[in-house]
Amino acid sequence: MKTPPERVEKLLIALLLHSMKGETMKYKAIQLNLAGFSNLEIAQLLETSPQVIANYVYQTRKSKK
Repeated sequence: MKTPPERVEKLLIALLLHSMKGETMKYKAIQLNLAGFSNLEIAQLLETSPQVIANYVYQTRKSKK
């Protein structure tokens, strides 16, 4: 039986978020960004705005320079 790709992706997202239980929203956002998710996708998963996610990503990149 083949599993639809979107179902597999949803399961992987759930597992990733569960593994980060107790972490800050910023930490989760950065990890999801590193996994290749867009700011919009991350915002939807974390129930916030894409602008908040963009700010987290910007702050993290800026602090690493």
